[in-house]
Amino acid sequence: MATRDEVLNVLKGLKDPVSGADLASSGMVRALNVDGGEVRFVMEIDPANATALTPVKTEAEEKIAALEGVTKVSIVMTAHAKPSAPPDLKANRPAQPQGPQKIPGIDRILAVASGKGGVGKSTVSANLAAAFAAEGRRVGLLDADVYGPSQPRMLGVSGRPSSPDGKTILPMRNHGVTMMSIGLMTREEEAVVWRGPMLMGALQQMLNQVQWGALDVLIVDLPPGTGDVQMTLAQKAELTGAVIVSTPQDIALLDARKGINMFEKLGTPIVGMVENMSTHICSQCGHEEHVFGHGGVAAEAKKLGVPLLAEIPLAMDIRVAADGGAPLVVSKPNAPQSQAFRTLARSLIDSGNA
Repeated sequence: MATRDEVLNVLKGLKDPVSGADLASSGMVRALNVDGGEVRFVMEIDPANATALTPVKTEAEEKIAALEGVTKVSIVMTAHAKPSAPPDLKANRPAQPQGPQKIPGIDRILAVASGKGGVGKSTVSANLAAAFAAEGRRVGLLDADVYGPSQPRMLGVSGRPSSPDGKTILPMRNHGVTMMSIGLMTREEEAVVWRGPMLMGALQQMLNQVQWGALDVLIVDLPPGTGDVQMTLAQKAELTGAVIVSTPQDIALLDARKGINMFEKLGTPIVGMVENMSTHICSQCGHEEHVFGHGGVAAEAKKLGVPLLAEIPLAMDIRVAADGGAPLVVSKPNAPQSQAFRTLARSLIDSGNA
């Protein structure tokens, strides 16, 4: 088989009739690839020299083809025009919007956030959306937790959203909730491996290109932590405020404080806090115990001067309902836990945040 060095030796023996330099050192040979018996490269030339260099290209093809083991030679000659003056990108360019923008048709946007994963933020989001619908509100739910999109399963939604014109995306709807999730665009078992710019682009598409219609409130289920998605949402969309979900556990509260601090830096109001998995009542004996502690979120809310919006108990029914595709507010509307979500929804409506 021919080697790259053998090909370069052939090119060193051929002269550029314009500059007098050999082809190997002239800088015009690009993307040289020797793959088995195939040799490929590009000759980048000045278009004015195309006629003079055509015989050199032909000679190069013949001499390389004569090398032992070469079965095919492909040389492409490209001519790049001399660059003209760059266009004035500022001329006639419409003014770019500065700062957070209101999403057409959506009256209020509530971000549901947590400092860490595993505190039940998505479960709270799904049940809160269903509770708003039960209270007669026109509600949407945007699943922005791109690395762990769970709302399609929790709301019992499947299939891919359609697009009538290749630009606008039609959201899905179930249990009175208009919903969009990146999980509807990928297979359930497929990981979303994206860097920051792709995340930000996807979020802006789901905000601005989804045909949400007229909504009283859009809930945005954020990923845990303080990353690109949270910052993009706060910087691009006009948020009514953020609802912080945490368990009473000290470690969870430590991370929740970081999330609160991030929203404060971004100028997003904290509407209030929700203590999830607040208490557990044994289904067999009725004994109440505080698995993750109790009162920590209430104390933190008081310290921050924000309302404690709800204390949601740890209950198997909530988990079973979520796995079954119907939030507990829908599947068991009279359950005590469902009433806790309904009370949370009413408090947000009464305060003008939903």
